[in-house]
Order: sequence, then structure tokens, then C-alpha cells
Amino acid sequence: MRIYALIVKELLALFRDPRGRVVLIAPPILQLLVFSFAATLEVKNVSLAIYNQDAGKHGYELVQRLAASPTFTRIQMVNSLQALHPLIDEQKVMAAILIPQDFSRQLARGQVANLQVILDGRRSNAAQIVSGYITQLVNGYSSGVRFEQGGDVLPTVLVGRNWFNMNLLYLWFTVPSLVAILAMLITLIVTALSVARERELGTFDQLLVSPLMPWEILVGKTVPAVLVGLAEGMVIWGFAVGVFKIPFTGSFLWLLLVLFTFVMAVVGVGLFISAISKTQQQAILGAFLFMVPAVTLSGYAAPIENMPDWLQTLTWTNPLKHSLITIKGLFLKNMPFEQVWMNTWPLLVIGLVTLSIAGWFFTRRLE
Repeated sequence: MRIYALIVKELLALFRDPRGRVVLIAPPILQLLVFSFAATLEVKNVSLAIYNQDAGKHGYELVQRLAASPTFTRIQMVNSLQALHPLIDEQKVMAAILIPQDFSRQLARGQVANLQVILDGRRSNAAQIVSGYITQLVNGYSSGVRFEQGGDVLPTVLVGRNWFNMNLLYLWFTVPSLVAILAMLITLIVTALSVARERELGTFDQLLVSPLMPWEILVGKTVPAVLVGLAEGMVIWGFAVGVFKIPFTGSFLWLLLVLFTFVMAVVGVGLFISAISKTQQQAILGAFLFMVPAVTLSGYAAPIENMPDWLQTLTWTNPLKHSLITIKGLFLKNMPFEQVWMNTWPLLVIGLVTLSIAGWFFTRRLE
């Protein structure tokens, strides 16, 4: 009964404070929209400069094909190299194509026709993607020309099929990941501020002289954070399925299990931050100090396989990594329980360790 009263008190403290309500509602929704539409690795609306020195039909038709591509939304024609350089220097275009004078003549003879592509290397990842777009388009055009001219060899055509995300929609990768990321953010903030807020308001001493045992105070601080974290995850899940129309093919029960285990692991980290923080400002800084490496090492921003071996080993201690694998699997490929369990038992270990450490620090602070 005493624990129940403390849980109610914690929830009321969260939702009665106007600033607390804003923190719980506004930032996650804003971050959902920002991450979904702005934080994308897709390259769209590319500006392209073309210096066409070829007077033949193939140079003209290649320019028209580039202009018709949905990737390149702004084509800027130039008449000299001197006019081309400032466009790249001032980042007005991402790439530039130089079509030589003998382009049409070489294609008409069935020979290899060279093009020069200049890319803005300051945006290395986007430049590589744009280079792939241009190469694919040019190769497709030149192969078609040779085939129409009666080439002896039929050009090889690769037909790709993308499993689990046939149209390679980036939202199908981003939004399911946000179920765990935003739930972690809110859970960390709620738990990190729980004790720090009590200290700043002067009510922490009242807890110390209350009949509550230290473990009861710990449970009373844990349960509200778990409930808020689960609710936040369910809200983002609802947005993903209802608003963004992302298919959820797995078991909702397994999703709840994974999310609950993940939130419990994050609560341990938040309580540890709360136990060592004296002010709410320190608690918020501590939460973001954990949040940034956790997202970076989760596989969300960059593939874990690209990291050094020692860093890949370190990612096993990151609860966000395991939850992202499972949640995206449940969304897109109906992950069976065996695979769900393979990525859930590390969360149980991490949660046991973080809650034990947080409980030890918390108890020492109360004594």
C-alpha cells in the first residue's frame, strides 16, 4: 500500500506540473516528425550541372533523360568550365557532368564513350549515392543504344528484389526505430529527474524520514518510469501503424515483452544517473551523455558491421541495439519467438546489471 501511494505521488508529480507535461508530450512528437522526415540518408532533390560539348543526338537525349529523372530536380546548363567551378565551390550543385564533343560519335561507332562526373566530396556519402544514380542511368542509356544498333551481345539486366521493404522506403526503417529511441529518451528523463527533482524541491528529506524502506522507494521510483516509457512506445507504435502506414507483421505480445524488458534496462541507467545527480540540470546532462553514444552504437545511424571489432563488442552492452533488431524484425518480417528471445535475453542481463548497480547507489544515498 505504501508503494502504491508513492507510485501515485510520482505520477501526479509528473502530470500536474505543466512543464513536466510539456516534456513528456511535445518533444517526442516533435522528434518523431524531425527524425521521420528530416533525418534521412536518402538523397533527393539533387541539383546537377551539365556542360554538354556534344552537338549530336545522343548528348541531347542523355541530357533529357537526366532531366526526367526524379532524383535531379534542378538541372543547370553551363557553357564553359569557368562557369562550372563556382557552382561546385559554392555548393549550388551536388554534381556536374561533362559530355565531350565525340560522345555521340563514339556511341554511333559502338565504342566506349567517356563522360566526366565531378562530385562535391565535402558530402562524401551523398556524393557516392549520386554517383551511383548517374552511373546507372548512363549505363542504361548506352546499353540501350548499342542494342538498338544491332549489337552482338544483349546487355545483361539485373532484376533486384528487396525483401521486407520492397520499395526501399526510408520511413519503414526510421519510424520503427523511433519506438525504442523515443521510449528510451522519455524513460531516461523521467527516472533521471525523479530524485534530483526531490532534492531541488526539498522533499527528499521527507522520503528519508517516512516509514518507506529503501527498496520500496526504489520500486516507487521505478514503476512510474516503466509505465511512462511503455506508454510512450505504444504512442509511437500507433503513429507508425496508423499515421505512417507502416505494416506491423509480428506479434503485438512479443513487442510488449521486448519493450518492457528494454524499458527496465533503461530505468536502471536512469536511476543510476538520478542517484549521483544533485540537480535536475545535472540529471538531464547525464541522460544525454548516455543517450548520444547509445544511439550511435545501436546501428541506427551507421551499420555496426562498419565499426572496429572492439567497438562491435562494446555494442553488446547497449540495450538499444538489441531492441532495434527485434522491433524492426517484428514490424517488417514477422520475427518468430526464437529470434525474439535471442535478442531479448541480453536485455534481461543488461537490465539485471543496471538495476542492481542503480539500487546499490540509490540505497547508499538513502542511508
